Parts: sequence; C-alpha cells; structure tokens
Amino acid sequence: MNNGLFAYLAALLLFGSNGIIAAAIALPSSDIVLLRTFLGALSLVTILAVTQRHKLQAPSRPREAAALLLSGAALGASWIFLFRAYQTIGVGVSSLLYYCGPIIVMALSPLIFGEKLTGSKIAGFIAVACGAFLIAAQGLGGNMPIAGIACGIASAFCYALMVIASKGAPHIEGLENSALQVSAAFLTALVLTLLTQGAPSFLSAGVAASIDWRAVVMLGVVNTGIGCLLYFSAVAKLPVQTVAVIGYLEPLSAVVFSAVLLGEAITPVRLMGAVLIIGGAIFCELAGKRANAKAGIARQHVLKAPALKCYLRT
Repeated sequence: MNNGLFAYLAALLLFGSNGIIAAAIALPSSDIVLLRTFLGALSLVTILAVTQRHKLQAPSRPREAAALLLSGAALGASWIFLFRAYQTIGVGVSSLLYYCGPIIVMALSPLIFGEKLTGSKIAGFIAVACGAFLIAAQGLGGNMPIAGIACGIASAFCYALMVIASKGAPHIEGLENSALQVSAAFLTALVLTLLTQGAPSFLSAGVAASIDWRAVVMLGVVNTGIGCLLYFSAVAKLPVQTVAVIGYLEPLSAVVFSAVLLGEAITPVRLMGAVLIIGGAIFCELAGKRANAKAGIARQHVLKAPALKCYLRT
C-alpha cells in the first residue's frame, strides 16, 4: 500500500469515527461543535502558518475568501444539525442522511451551474432518494424522534449549501481552504450558541469538570486538524476516481463503528437504505467523472471535487 492511500484511508476512518467520539462528550450539540471547530481551526491555522504562509491565496482573492467564509458558515450549521441528530437518532442513521448532501448538490447543479443532468445521474439520485426514504420511514415507524430525522435532513441541505458556496473559490485549495472554512464554522457555532442558549455550558465549572476532555481534544485536534492534513496530503497523490470511490468508506465506517461500539442496530431495511445511498452516490460520482472526461474538461478542474469532499466528513 502506497503512503498516499494509507494516509487517505486513515483520514477517512478518523472522519468516520467522529460520531463515536462525540457520543462520549456530554454536551449540547452546539457546544460540541463550538469546541471542535475552535480546536480544529487552531490546529489548521497553525499547520498552515508553518507550512504554507508564503503561498496563501486568500489575501489576493477577497471574493473567493468571502465565498469560503459563507461556505464555512454553512459547514458550522451542518455540523450542529448533524451532531444533534447523532444525539437523537444515532450515529449510523445520521451519517447516512448527511451523505445525501452531495446528491442534493447534483440535483441543483443544472439550475445553479448550468450542468447537464444525465440519465446516469438521475438514476443515482433516485437510488439515494429511495435509500433516504427507507431510512427515514423506518425511523419514524420505529419511534425515532421526527426532530432528529429533520436535523439529519437539514444537515444534508446545509452541506449542499457549503459545497455550492465553496465553488466560488476555485483557486483557494487544500489546507488554506479548510482553515478558512473551519474558522468560519467556529464563528457560526459561537453566534448560534450565544443566540440559542446564551453562554456555552462548558464555561460552568461543574459542567467542565464532568466533560471528557480527551474526547474533545481527539475530535478537534486529531480528527479535524490532523484528519484534514492527512486528507489533503493524500488526495494530491491519488487518482481522482480512487479518491471519489474510496471516499465512501467514511459513511460505511460510521455505520459499522456505531453498530460495533455503540450497539446501534443494523436492520435489513437500514442496510438496504445504506446500500442505495452509498451505491447511488458512488454511481453519480463515476458518471460525473465520465461526463467530464468526455467533455474534455481539464484534469485540474476535475481534481477540485476531492477538495470539496473533505466536508463530506462528519
């Protein structure tokens, strides 16, 4: 196994374990996201300052930087919804609903970007929609809180907004892209926390004493900071289709981790839904790559997709 593939797999497994680690943090979802984004942004900005401070694109491209800040705001909102869904309907179901986000982007692309919606993409979209319907229907039938399912779906739409906004910054890539987005996500989480609950609960001495700070550091520094570093160091060394297809190891690992470590059930209907969502999304990825190749789109442009996919990460 080459180093690039090993680093990529390690990043995906880190991202896939986010929900498991979050389950060990006894805080409201907005507080967890606030701590995660603070530590993640601090880690990414530090790494960026050490490794790429003379190569930054944002200062000379203010419009693209603004697009990334909007994208990061959507990212922060998506994580708050997602972590709330973790707490109410479970990590596995939440992760699968979140992964409907890329398909929402694909469905909106003809209206927003003028991209052609091919028969293959429509078939993939139908598969994902059916998978999401199966999971949501079983969840409601099994007395899952409708608010939790709504949060999972809302996280997917916020994810889609994040990707759409980030397309306005084609020249700001890699770690710089992540550092800006996660920093904006932190500011968004801070504002939403202050508006919805006032001061973060972890500022209370009693609450702070009960928090598993090792899990907080793991989620913010290792899974977010180091995870993004591994991710971006790997995607530049791997073929585009390898990045696209293997990237779906993340939601799969989230489902497996949640079943093994948290005891969440994998029912036949849920398994079928997972196959439809992940399989349909992979099918759309491959269909998109084939369409781009036939259209003669430059390889460098095609490579933009993996950078955006860092925020398929939960």
